Amino acid sequence: MGEKVAAGRFDLSDRRHYREKLHDCLAGLERLLVEKRFDRPKNLMGVEIELNLAGADGLPRMLNGQVLERIASRDFQTELAMFNLEVNIAPHRLGGRVFDRLAEELRTSLAYADRKAGEVDAGIVMTGILPTLERDDLVSANLSEVDRYTLLNDQIVAARGEDFLLDIEGVEHLVCTSKSIVPEAACTSVQLHLQVTPARFADVWNAAQAAVAAQIAVGANSPFLFGRELWRESRPPLFLQATDTRPPELQAQGVRPRTWFGERWISSAFELFEENLRFFPALLPICDEEDPLAVLDAGGVPKLAELVLHNGTVYRWNRPVYGIADGVPHLRVENRVLPAGPTVTDVVANAAFYYGLVRALAEESRPVWTRLPFATAEANFDAACRHGIDARLVWPRRARYGGGTAEVDAVTLVRDELLPLAEAGLDAWGVEPADRDFYLGVIEERCRRRVNGASWQAATFHRALERGLPRDAALAAMTRRYAELMNEGDPVHTWPVGLLEPVPLG
Repeated sequence: MGEKVAAGRFDLSDRRHYREKLHDCLAGLERLLVEKRFDRPKNLMGVEIELNLAGADGLPRMLNGQVLERIASRDFQTELAMFNLEVNIAPHRLGGRVFDRLAEELRTSLAYADRKAGEVDAGIVMTGILPTLERDDLVSANLSEVDRYTLLNDQIVAARGEDFLLDIEGVEHLVCTSKSIVPEAACTSVQLHLQVTPARFADVWNAAQAAVAAQIAVGANSPFLFGRELWRESRPPLFLQATDTRPPELQAQGVRPRTWFGERWISSAFELFEENLRFFPALLPICDEEDPLAVLDAGGVPKLAELVLHNGTVYRWNRPVYGIADGVPHLRVENRVLPAGPTVTDVVANAAFYYGLVRALAEESRPVWTRLPFATAEANFDAACRHGIDARLVWPRRARYGGGTAEVDAVTLVRDELLPLAEAGLDAWGVEPADRDFYLGVIEERCRRRVNGASWQAATFHRALERGLPRDAALAAMTRRYAELMNEGDPVHTWPVGLLEPVPLG
């Protein structure tokens, strides 16, 4: 979806032609796989972080165009709404002190962006959902001034044919409607990319699907939306409902949502792209001039532009990605489950945990996905989103305990089983022990103290209410304190709960 897309209208023949091009692209992908044309193993990872713009009062600022003009770097780009930005970090080879280097690059980039945002009285806030967002902030008028977002919104609205219903019941219950997809912009996430060979793709994707619940349990950071306290990680239900092209009748028929966990373990990357074509109608039937099969016949590498664009409108939590670098095609697993923030250290710790755990799970002699039903992995994801650090997850028992599965506290599972696996995985990548131990130590301390971004936000909000602040003022004060501590940079498990600023009397 990062490609430039010109807004326009589509006639009846466009979708049929696009479908034909999609099938040509899929055939081209299959040929590339059969002919073993993909890049050799490179151990490359990449990171993207979506960001919020907020003022000194903690409220959102609709200024991304002005801020991006001042930043003037291709590393930063727009996101869906005017209070969003995204930063992209160049790919790194996993190994050595990669996570320290990544942290330093992120700190430098974000500090620069924050200075530039300060020129228009705004600042960068990394969090899964900005707690001070109100319904009036998430309207079509606040879409970023980029054609592809307007076009995507128009097509999803037309496909749905009625208002979007947001109905999320957590600590409190939120029910409201929206005439556009803009509430999706509230969801600001971290995307972790891992380049993999076709032979390893299925194992890595399956491992990533199994790992998402643990990622969310330790990394949840989105407990509030529109002044309501909902799930500890409210992005997944919000994203699903804000992009849902299905009216209730299609939901009742079992039509898949475009924001999708999936429904089975896989044996190849091709299966995911084929599912995209089989289950999801085109939203943006924009055809490229390239004939992918003719390019292959001539010995070239096709862009598969229609396949790439369509894939960008199916919002899997672990998305397959086809790309070309230096004229050579490659595949990536894009892990999209984590919220942004709270600090650079926390983001990098989440990344270290993910890359280590996925490597170890993908290489187990008896993989977890052969012992865990897919529906159970999805239920674990749901439980982690609802309850965060306090979730209970179902996981395969070790053979010496009789096998099968058992329910266990997420923190116990992470500390006793998953962190040792992540450590072994980082060793296999060649990450230096100092890097490994520091960042996995952050995850261990979150588990020991049962603290993550979501639990800190909720606890500080309730402390502000106890001091007599009205709800809106408490959310704003909590957001200001969050931004202060985020900029200081110490990981969230060390943050003191509560506000420093005095509560006004009278």
